[in-house]
Amino acid sequence: MAAPPNPFEQQKPISGVKHVLAVSSGKGGVGKSTVASNVALALAKTGARVGLLDADIYGPSIPRMWGALNQKPELNEGRKLVPLARFGVKLMSIGFLIEEDTAVVWRGPMLFKAMDQFLRDVDWGELDFLLVDLPPGTGDVQLSLAQKVPLAGAIAVSTPQNVALTDVKKAIDMWTRVNVPVVGIVENMAWFNAPGGEKLQLFPKGSLDAYLKEKDIAKLGEVPFHPLVGMGGEAGIPVVETHPDSAESRAFIAIAESLRGRLQ
Repeated sequence: MAAPPNPFEQQKPISGVKHVLAVSSGKGGVGKSTVASNVALALAKTGARVGLLDADIYGPSIPRMWGALNQKPELNEGRKLVPLARFGVKLMSIGFLIEEDTAVVWRGPMLFKAMDQFLRDVDWGELDFLLVDLPPGTGDVQLSLAQKVPLAGAIAVSTPQNVALTDVKKAIDMWTRVNVPVVGIVENMAWFNAPGGEKLQLFPKGSLDAYLKEKDIAKLGEVPFHPLVGMGGEAGIPVVETHPDSAESRAFIAIAESLRGRLQ
């Protein structure tokens, strides 16, 4: 009896792209797209050549968060999509191809095909890092990405409380099952810096640190909560660009520097 086909045999590198990094979360609402956007911009500010692929097909947010609503990518002479560029980062999203309020009603095979097109039919050029902003969960898009390209690693985003950690554990388990190394965890909205200097916990402090120590997984950084971060996403200019010296931006920049150190 013949062995079943290996779904990872179809992995092919993206020409010109050194490192493909998945940015994931087990649940929604933890600020994954915010982290992906600001880390991508922070990487670009360190001198890296960076692309950001919005792989959240059902709920793309990158066009709005980067001030690129209603902008359409062009086709080059080779009939490949040319990514939009903002602040030195190359961007691609299903949101550039459809209206913002149009629902994408696709089953798994369509998602698989869309991922292939965003990876192969986009002229990414020469990149040091391509960050892939994934939808929440452990479904078709995550598996499609792992099957399509060799990943340098995955970053998981969590908030401090155990209800978020429970789902992050599932995301980490998924990456382990498909042999993708987990580069580390970003703890988002870790605290709020009150005007008097006190660190206020917006969420109950869970057992994230103990879990990371047990699993020997790095914490890439802790990002404080501040309304400026959300306002940057709404305005279409990430906080790393608008307030580069803020505590939040410094946290994103430290995460970017840590990634560059880990992935040379």
